Amino acid sequence: MIRYYSNMMASPSIPLLRSLYATETIRTSLPRHRHASSLPKALSLHLNHATSRRTCLQCARPSRTNLRHLTSTAHRPSPPLTAAPKSTDRGPVSEESTQTDFGNMDVFSSAPAPTASIDACTSDGFHLDNGVKIGGGSGLLLVAGEAFTWRPWEAGGRGRLLNQRGQWDTGDRAWGILEAVWPKPDLLILGLGPSMYPLAPETRRYINSLGIRVDVQDTRNAAAQFNLLATERGVGNVAAALIPIGWREPR
Repeated sequence: MIRYYSNMMASPSIPLLRSLYATETIRTSLPRHRHASSLPKALSLHLNHATSRRTCLQCARPSRTNLRHLTSTAHRPSPPLTAAPKSTDRGPVSEESTQTDFGNMDVFSSAPAPTASIDACTSDGFHLDNGVKIGGGSGLLLVAGEAFTWRPWEAGGRGRLLNQRGQWDTGDRAWGILEAVWPKPDLLILGLGPSMYPLAPETRRYINSLGIRVDVQDTRNAAAQFNLLATERGVGNVAAALIPIGWREPR
């Protein structure tokens, strides 16, 4: 026991060796059937510590039977790279009738381009920058970049635009497009023809109920203001409703 402790621990002092020697002498003099738990407490602690440390050292040693031998698989060569094609020619053009012409599938090919400005105001209509011409005495309604012919004098069946008080009044039926479009423009520029007239309170109130502000001018100035504001704010925020400059009220 003394030899084991001297190998596993630091060099003991002389008093410790004397104590161990006295303890060993007492242990040998005791009967052999006594258990280790009846030994003095100091000796029991030393024995337990030595036993547990020996067990830990034995567990830390790797066992040869538990070693795993990993073997690498054989290296697989990568497939050879194919050379780039020397030509992009795919042969003669097919003459089969089953080929699809995607140009003919464009349903908007014949539709006019969105309108962003008014090029000219004529006595019976308007010329737009996308090549569209409106004539026949019809008015023009520009909403969200789209142009519509507009004849508000026919909406109420009166054939005129001024009411008995001399106010410009179209009624509610003339603004069906503004009711349907979404999102609605912020501003509507009204061109009332060659001259200025006061706008009827009912007409102004109805347009404002749609969330749209109204600016009233004659047609020439209204067209110029629309071109300016549509360029600055965009055609989605500004709309225009214009009467031809050749319009005359029936008597």
